[in-house]
Amino acid sequence: MFKTKKALMEMLSVAKSGFNFGVPISNYPHGRNPRSALSINSSVKPLNLFPSAGRPISSSSIQVQSTDQEIVIALGSNVGNRIQNFNQALQSMKNYGVTVTRHGCLYETEPAYVTDQPKFLNSAIRGTTKLNPHDLLTVLKQIEAELGRTGGIRYGPRPIDLDILFYGNLRLNSENLTVPHERIWERPFVLAPLIDLLGSCGENETVAAWHSFANCKNGLFDIWNKLGGESLIGNDGIKRVLPLGDQLVDWSKKTHVMGILNLTPDSFSDGGQFLEAGDAVSHFKSLISEGADIVDIGAQSTRPFAERLTVDQELDRLIPVLEEIIKIPESKGIILSVDTFYADVAAEAVNRGVHVVNDVSGGTLDPKILSVVADLGVPFITMHMRGDPSTMQNCNNLHYGDVCKEVASELYQRICAAELAGIPLWRIVADPGIGFSKNTEHNMELISNLPIVRREIEKFSLGASHVPFLVGPSRKRFLGEICGKIDPVARDPATVAAVTGGILGGANVIRVHNVGFGMDAAKVGDALLQHRRKADKY
Repeated sequence: MFKTKKALMEMLSVAKSGFNFGVPISNYPHGRNPRSALSINSSVKPLNLFPSAGRPISSSSIQVQSTDQEIVIALGSNVGNRIQNFNQALQSMKNYGVTVTRHGCLYETEPAYVTDQPKFLNSAIRGTTKLNPHDLLTVLKQIEAELGRTGGIRYGPRPIDLDILFYGNLRLNSENLTVPHERIWERPFVLAPLIDLLGSCGENETVAAWHSFANCKNGLFDIWNKLGGESLIGNDGIKRVLPLGDQLVDWSKKTHVMGILNLTPDSFSDGGQFLEAGDAVSHFKSLISEGADIVDIGAQSTRPFAERLTVDQELDRLIPVLEEIIKIPESKGIILSVDTFYADVAAEAVNRGVHVVNDVSGGTLDPKILSVVADLGVPFITMHMRGDPSTMQNCNNLHYGDVCKEVASELYQRICAAELAGIPLWRIVADPGIGFSKNTEHNMELISNLPIVRREIEKFSLGASHVPFLVGPSRKRFLGEICGKIDPVARDPATVAAVTGGILGGANVIRVHNVGFGMDAAKVGDALLQHRRKADKY
């Protein structure tokens, strides 16, 4: 396989005679429908570098373009380890010269056309490449071959399916390649992740061209809405999922409760209670018995003005407890999360069985954590915070004009950084950072207006606006200020009110100290949402 890749890359470096790849949409006469015209010489046949079993033949006519072209590629898989197939395909695309800039969400879908086969996972990526369209097609076919795809029946089972949906602002039509893909317009499992790659506000000329291909007033959005749009998700054989451990979690089904296990002497609520491994394991069992779906284990305090530990100090606290937790039967089937902003701590924890990395800084305190988590292949919780725990509550970091708009913009920047580092959108959870670089008014504004935060993110990326949201107001000072409670534990009833407000605003995960209270809040919040949905139908 490595010889194949080397041979291919050598061929792609040759720039001799090439194909006529068409003209930009902007070159069409005003008012003419670009979908009615061809913009490539249909008599030109793409070069077949891999005529049998993925073995390349030599070529002197591969063209590498001097400028990057923006592209969209759809991914599908329903054979073998579907997530691993996606991961390998993304890595291979990178190796062959495709830079991924955005990911769609991940969808599990019922098979179409040939229905007697396993369910598919579907997504899409947006990126750039210097490969011309037919050479890009050749590369994608080679990746499919490397991952075990053979001929098979049309629309039948396959370990990986890679289709070019868009290439620059061009419309192409040749014997082996049609762009835009001819069946975009009829396939919800293609349109859902494609729409994720767009922002609700205007973008660049290339995206405008993609919309123009739909031949509708509002472009691709109209096509998606005519098929049913967001109402299809969770129904009609398509659900949005996030890989978590060995599960594919549909976050729309219920609110997940994350219990907190602090291994610190100085956390604001329970500092010093669980320093010994025995005490920590006992509390872990208690969180599980109360119903926690996820347990978030932290060995470094991130309260305001907390002193920062070194990596070694944090590991010295974390690893002995984690090793004991992994041994006990109660940990089976429970999602474990590590609360850290250090890349080395994240790597050690995941290598010992942790499933999720929760970084309060979203990768700003140790930027290496983004690429490390990308390589680890686990979900990443990225939180909004300005500064660090020692500076987050200073005057500059507490200054907002419009807190929902600014938090959304800054949080999206962290999501974007994670994607560019190689963490797919389908492995990202977003946290607006209640209590971090916010005062009481800011916290209340965010909890009560989570839909506004999502809508602001939607302007940049519809996919990013769909990622699971986590809220963590548990026992925090602002609740004490509102209720007049100095003792953090006495703020548990206020926490119930705050997380219920978050759930009604669209929070998918609540992070709490008192899991029993949190479970009750989640059940009531979910019941209220269910009644609201029923009412909305009438």
